[in-house]
Amino acid sequence: MGSPGSERGAPGNGRLYREKSVFQLHGVNAAEQPILRRKLTRKEMVKFFQKAAPTSIALEACGGSHHWARLLRSFGHEVKLIAPQLAKPYVKRGKNDAADAEALCEAMSRPTMRFVPVKTAQQQAALMLVGLRERLIRNRTQLANSIRGFAMEFGIVAATGMCRIEPLLERIAQDPSLPVLARKVFAMHGDEYRGLLQEIKKVEEELLDLHRADECSLRLAQIPGVGPVGATLLMLKTPDARLFKSGRAFAAWLGLTPKDHSTAGKTRLGVITRAGDEMLRSVLVVGATSLLQQVRAGRSRHASQWLTGLLQRKKPKLVAVALANKIARIAWKLMVSGQTYRRMEEQPQAA
Repeated sequence: MGSPGSERGAPGNGRLYREKSVFQLHGVNAAEQPILRRKLTRKEMVKFFQKAAPTSIALEACGGSHHWARLLRSFGHEVKLIAPQLAKPYVKRGKNDAADAEALCEAMSRPTMRFVPVKTAQQQAALMLVGLRERLIRNRTQLANSIRGFAMEFGIVAATGMCRIEPLLERIAQDPSLPVLARKVFAMHGDEYRGLLQEIKKVEEELLDLHRADECSLRLAQIPGVGPVGATLLMLKTPDARLFKSGRAFAAWLGLTPKDHSTAGKTRLGVITRAGDEMLRSVLVVGATSLLQQVRAGRSRHASQWLTGLLQRKKPKLVAVALANKIARIAWKLMVSGQTYRRMEEQPQAA
């Protein structure tokens, strides 16, 4: 996560790698020569940096890194978080704590290196709520599939959709041809399913409270295909929007731009990169898909010429991703400028 030393023109440069309760330090001087290689326990590491002079510290952006960044900053150090995939190319050979620490120390000294903003404790608490909602929804889907599968074993089939689960459970409870034990087990599944629905409702109410308390989130929710949950996720998971040079850079951070394999003047674009946060990207794509369904059915007032023309040339799934890309660009513009959303045909092109 961090270590003392110094970088070019800066007080210090280093990295401390965490594995279980052991921390690996690697420090260099102004000439980029190693001056420190140590392994410390958790308590030793805290005491070490409490006594150390203010220095620059690099941490790998992983579990617990934001906590350590806040703690080390309280000691007066400058702390920077680096994504693991950006530090990996600097590993010379092999895989061990010392090599990883040295690689991150080297990555930190690069002038074009990108860093991860340090989250506050409040932001992490809100993200816990988002993670809880995702897990509950995943459990709900898994349980609904189990109920359908068990029902099919007895020849009972229901239409697709979560709204069909409760009617299915009622049919099963009233079916005298089923064994008593089977109906008891289905009743247990039903109780668990309804309990999950209640938990999801509570979590979403908490998210709505966060949404209503944030002025920017309220503006983002006005974008078609975003909504309160999508707006809240954009606010919680996006670092400072001003860190991105353009709307396209923000969409690329979300993984909504195509992979580039161009060379020798020939442009070769592949599928989307799927980089960045998977949950945020999927929420934008799902929102775009829902909006697209309304447009294709003729029930939406957001059917712009660009969207209808794209639907005539491309498959709906490709159009949904392209629409999610455009929504991301619009969201970036609103976050940076502080403007409110206008209809698509009136929306100025995001950079």
